[in-house]
Amino acid sequence: MNTMTPLHYQPIAEMALKIRSKEISPCEVVDAHLRRVSALEPQLNAFVHMDEAHAREQARAAEAATLRRDALGPLHGVPLTVKSCIDVAGWPCAAGSLLRRVNRPSGDATLVRRLRKAGAILLGNTNTPEFLMAYETDNRLSGKTSNPWNTEHSSGGSSGGEASAIASGCSAGGVGSDGGGSIRVPAHFCGICGLKPTPGRIPSTGHYPAGNSSFGWLGVVGPMARTVSDLKILFEVLRGPDPGDALSSPIPISENASSPPAKLRIGILEGHQLGNVTPETQLAVRQAAQLLAYQGFILEPFRLKNLERVLELWWFFFGSVVGELFRGEIRGSEELLSPIFRDYLEAARASSPAPPILMEHFVGMCAARDCERAAILSAMRNVPVLLSPVCAAPAFRHGKGTWKAGEGYQETMRHSQWLNLAGFPGVSVPMGRSPEGLPIGVQLIGRPYEDEFVLSVAEHLETARGAWTPPPLLE
Repeated sequence: MNTMTPLHYQPIAEMALKIRSKEISPCEVVDAHLRRVSALEPQLNAFVHMDEAHAREQARAAEAATLRRDALGPLHGVPLTVKSCIDVAGWPCAAGSLLRRVNRPSGDATLVRRLRKAGAILLGNTNTPEFLMAYETDNRLSGKTSNPWNTEHSSGGSSGGEASAIASGCSAGGVGSDGGGSIRVPAHFCGICGLKPTPGRIPSTGHYPAGNSSFGWLGVVGPMARTVSDLKILFEVLRGPDPGDALSSPIPISENASSPPAKLRIGILEGHQLGNVTPETQLAVRQAAQLLAYQGFILEPFRLKNLERVLELWWFFFGSVVGELFRGEIRGSEELLSPIFRDYLEAARASSPAPPILMEHFVGMCAARDCERAAILSAMRNVPVLLSPVCAAPAFRHGKGTWKAGEGYQETMRHSQWLNLAGFPGVSVPMGRSPEGLPIGVQLIGRPYEDEFVLSVAEHLETARGAWTPPPLLE
């Protein structure tokens, strides 16, 4: 970004620095973003709730703190957003469902408290598909969210509102969640960055659905922003243990986490189990590989055995098990469900063993998951980072996503889904464009608890690629 970059597209670090040096004020920054939301929300429908009055109040308090020369956090005065399945005191937290339309949490999620403590100003929360269970953001409560690159196309899901808000300059960054690509796919669709962290690195306390269960490792919360550099700032604020999240654990940060060694081996993930991708998607991966090679990394083809089984296991937990858990919540209210969520339930029922799922079967699938995870860890012993597409194609048109077998998400989203079964971190980085001008991202995948390491490699790729480009449609 240069000095001519509009305020609503400035990187988080630059924005925070200018606020601390009094070059710009928090009130000026918040006003600019609120004007942006007012201008674009009719086209995009990214937000579920805006807290304009409180955002301005926070901005005035931040400005006073700056003038007093108080100790300022790394996000001081920076306007952010969160996905509307994350608790913010007093805000609606419906997760896209009419069944939760009256839900207003009495307290903040742990990650929200950390953002506030770091000085962030929360503008509002963003749209999701019903119960987060689709790669398109649309529901009967808040409607559909559009892609800022082409409003005829989806912004992705389930963190589609967050991706649309950030890509359009309505928010400097924020937090999404990811159970099968729900951070990385919207980031790819909307041309921004997203980190799916290792389970436990960022506490999911205050997220709906709750992650504290025997398969809570499946889904995580993580940062979304326009650049990898911004992801790193957000991750540093958000990470760390929390007593409310049984899966969270304190992980010591390696001294060399931010400096990957020269001649690092990076595997280009291949395999027929991942399905076919569009030519422009494959080209984006080749371009990323070439840029990384120019940086001194060693790129080589890489195959993982048994990925078909890994993906079957992912769908057992994400489809059969999670679908079964929803049945009690929706019983007697089926007529209120959105078509997108009905589509998910039908796919889950079609592929599930006859209910109820027996404990013996569930435990056996958990054991199989652990075996496959161990095999992937072994295969990546000497190749700590993988490069792959995020999914098979750029953003699809509204209404074209489906869970139908043979043509839907279980075929097109495979590159992202297996990471959630294995519990590996992954970063989506914008890399190319489709012939229609839609963004295409690539994915860098690391080993568990090496989130900082894979972010550092992603930042090398971002530097080699050049400056982030905003959606021309909105300028």
